[in-house]
Amino acid sequence: MNVSTEITGRARLGRRTKDLVKRLGPEDVAIVDHADLDRVSAEELAESGIRAVVNVARSTTGRFPNPGPLELVRAGIRLVDAPGAPLFDLLTDGELVRLDGGSVWRNGTLVAEGTVLDAVSLQESLADQESRIAEALAAFAENTLRHLQEEAGTLAAGIELPALRTRIRDRHALVVARGPGYKSDLRMVRPYVRDFRPVLIAIDGGADALREVGLSADLIVGDFDSVSDAALRAGAELVVHAYPGGEAPGAERLRGLGLGHHTVSAPGISEDLALQLAYEKGAALIVAVGTHFNLVEFLERDRAGMASTFVTRLKVGESLVDAKGVSRLVSRRVGIWPLAVFALAGAAAIVGVVLASPTLRNVIQSITRAIANGLGL
Repeated sequence: MNVSTEITGRARLGRRTKDLVKRLGPEDVAIVDHADLDRVSAEELAESGIRAVVNVARSTTGRFPNPGPLELVRAGIRLVDAPGAPLFDLLTDGELVRLDGGSVWRNGTLVAEGTVLDAVSLQESLADQESRIAEALAAFAENTLRHLQEEAGTLAAGIELPALRTRIRDRHALVVARGPGYKSDLRMVRPYVRDFRPVLIAIDGGADALREVGLSADLIVGDFDSVSDAALRAGAELVVHAYPGGEAPGAERLRGLGLGHHTVSAPGISEDLALQLAYEKGAALIVAVGTHFNLVEFLERDRAGMASTFVTRLKVGESLVDAKGVSRLVSRRVGIWPLAVFALAGAAAIVGVVLASPTLRNVIQSITRAIANGLGL
């Protein structure tokens, strides 16, 4: 994109990018406050159709290899970093702004001066960050070990789970988070869902991800800060993830909506709770979509460690399969329609060859006459 080109649009402000993307359109300029803009947010910003993003934080801080900003720029979106700019105080949501390079103007007045991030510099920065990954890994491992020591008793003993109306025992469970690559993962598991009809367990916004592909969650687990009211009201059983001390902010939202729910206090993140719930309730197999496990994905979410996740994966063990391995599980039954289409395509190809070749036409005509004479026709 030519950075000298002016971009005009309505300013849409949101400190929580995952909430902001729900109300963005092609004529908007996104104003975000998102240090280390992660890949999922970058994908959702790009899908909204906007042409520009202004970040009042640093889109990449250098703490870890962060491909999010690069993916956003490669999608043709102008990304302007203006760390510390008071745009959330100076601008009103919906008012018209103009970007001239990295400058942000409103009604002819300059309100912020930022830097346009380009693909070349972001690629170089990413390569440099990847070369220093060992430092981030050491700090991450240290935090993980410390939390393991602090939470060893709770993690080993397990968590107290409520009685659920959703039957999980001896069924497959598909656990869906709105994490990296979740859209492609969901497309891939559609045949698996059709053939095996697993229990659909969504983690917060994973419920909306399921709705996007025409599915409905049987169970939603999380703190309910990134799931729509429509998904919550769709009839799924709701399990609020409370902090170890018992505080459960998500419960207040559900009470306000008049929705019944269970509350479970557990360390770690909601993904861990969802996986443990499926395992402890007797799922025959757990298939994960969009969940986080590798170092970069946790650092993207600003997690200091992964003690609970580490123990959870150890507990569920061979019951857990990543969605990218589901191709081995999908039924190989072939319906009649694919075979019929294949046969028609083959017949059409033969007819096309015959029509295009005079010699073959003469052969076919001779054979036809011989058969007709033999039958006395």
